[in-house]
Amino acid sequence: MAADRAGAPPRAWQRMLSGRRLDLLDPSPLDIEISDIAHGLARVARWNGQTFGDHAFSVAQHSLLVETIFCVQQPEALPDQRMATLLHDAPEYVIGDMISPFKAVVGGDYKAVEERLQHAIHLRFALPPKLDERTRAAIKRADQVAAYFEATVLAGFATAEAVRYFGRPNGISANRLDLALRPAKTVQAAFLKRFVAIDKERAAQAIRAAKVQTEAG
Repeated sequence: MAADRAGAPPRAWQRMLSGRRLDLLDPSPLDIEISDIAHGLARVARWNGQTFGDHAFSVAQHSLLVETIFCVQQPEALPDQRMATLLHDAPEYVIGDMISPFKAVVGGDYKAVEERLQHAIHLRFALPPKLDERTRAAIKRADQVAAYFEATVLAGFATAEAVRYFGRPNGISANRLDLALRPAKTVQAAFLKRFVAIDKERAAQAIRAAKVQTEAG
């Protein structure tokens, strides 16, 4: 991003293509749109762009991959849990995908901004502000499996090196996963399509739950 003009007032917000102004220090759920998230994540490269192929492997594609793995590992997962998985890296549509070694150097300030954004995103899409520990751990496991396959298939890691950092992807084969690199607009559309599909499942589940409650009353 270009530097602001010398003497301009301090700015901690970013204008989104939807027209929203998102304050990074105090993000409002009202300024968060799924169209902005999908657009941004489809254009943020994983692994700092150090992957094989003609297109970057984007955070949007990573998010789809993690949600696929999560569903394999947690076949009874609720729609809310699947939505939380799809959006687990959503703050990166604003702050980018900072690789783990750099996060370790930057420290707590980065994490605080990320957590505020994630909290606002969860409120915007009616998810729990803080996930239960079991769900968080399951998403983390799926994330690490995705990282293993991305590292070995796309980022040039040796198997032993990937195992050291991400663990073994027990029970899951790369043959079952979509790691093909695609243009940003294609991935953006796929991310939005998956979001809509899960959201419809959430709505249907809410209707069923309301019906049961009414009948019970």
